[in-house]
Amino acid sequence: MLFADSLHLAVRAIAAQRLRSFLTLLGIAVGIAAVILLTSIGEGIHRFVLGEFTQFGTNVIVVTPGKTRTGGAPSGLPSSARPLSLDDARALEHLPHIIAVTPNVRGNAELSANGRTRRTLVAGVNAQLPLTYKSTVQSGRFLPDDEAGSARAFVVLGPKVKEELFGSDNALGQRLRIGGLQFRVIGVLAPKGQFLGIDLDDAVFIPAARALELFNRAGLDEINIAAAEGAPSAQVAAAIRERLIARHGREDFTIVTQEEMLKTLSNILNVLTLAVGALGGISLLVGGVGIVTIMTIAVAERTSEIGLLVALGARRRTVLTLFLGEAVALSALGGLLGLLLGIGLAQLIRLAAPALPVHTPLSFVLLAEIVAVTIGLAAGVLPARRAAGLDPVEALRAE
Repeated sequence: MLFADSLHLAVRAIAAQRLRSFLTLLGIAVGIAAVILLTSIGEGIHRFVLGEFTQFGTNVIVVTPGKTRTGGAPSGLPSSARPLSLDDARALEHLPHIIAVTPNVRGNAELSANGRTRRTLVAGVNAQLPLTYKSTVQSGRFLPDDEAGSARAFVVLGPKVKEELFGSDNALGQRLRIGGLQFRVIGVLAPKGQFLGIDLDDAVFIPAARALELFNRAGLDEINIAAAEGAPSAQVAAAIRERLIARHGREDFTIVTQEEMLKTLSNILNVLTLAVGALGGISLLVGGVGIVTIMTIAVAERTSEIGLLVALGARRRTVLTLFLGEAVALSALGGLLGLLLGIGLAQLIRLAAPALPVHTPLSFVLLAEIVAVTIGLAAGVLPARRAAGLDPVEALRAE
């Protein structure tokens, strides 16, 4: 039998039972739409989170005090780890491939200026923070490169803090009290947005030496290092480790590269995307059961037609191909309908909630259609084999 004739018979069989065929392919369409929609949301979140982590660059290395030997949060027990110091940070500045080193001391403090008071995040950093975090100054300038022992009491405001304390007035040169210390405003940063729920615009930046004094700290919370783009992060981390061991006498610190963080995070998000896709895949199984049921009914209803085909010389392989073709056609049409439905819903969600990241990769679209066709093929095998195995004489007697 010619392929065109086989296709014509399959299409005619589907069209003969329009409602039943539509309900069958609708089961596949709903499953495909669910998979496309859920994986689109999962992939969108994946890209959003990775984008949040890479907004400060793609080659950042973090050094924290204390050696982490296993996963999990700090135990809270007393530690004999030597704290990281400003001298440690300065010792790393001249290592190969390092373009910026920023000590970091963080805490919350009450700010008072212009007759207004509020509590916010205070970060003790140095002049290299704009290079490390890829920040820009909107007005004024950033902290000067002062020595730790003579760091001047300057402060740079995040745009939200500036708006809250000074409104539309010029903040440059104004006095600002942080805790019990007086600072002079020398700059305002450009808006940076939020990072994993932390509002980076609602913060102020002072010299790290002043922050140690303000919060009565013995050492830094961490040291942030920006390596040159393209430099091997493992090699840079090894140089940092060697320099700090030489200073501390032992490895009582932890080095985490952004490459390691992104790899771990990407693996977690990939599992999440596959998990939500698998939930939608349950609907595909239901659609597959529907195809098995409908094709089994079709074989029972068309027994005499099958007997006539075999009696006229049609091979059993031809009968098998005909029924498999019907199952595949149903699933393929259902897959196309599901793709249109899923992509359409994803776009509607993007328009209705722009903050919710939704992205549908082409690979997901192609994979979903392949899965739909495969389900149709698998679901049609048993009914098609049953049709091909019918005895022609008995089949012709059937009514």
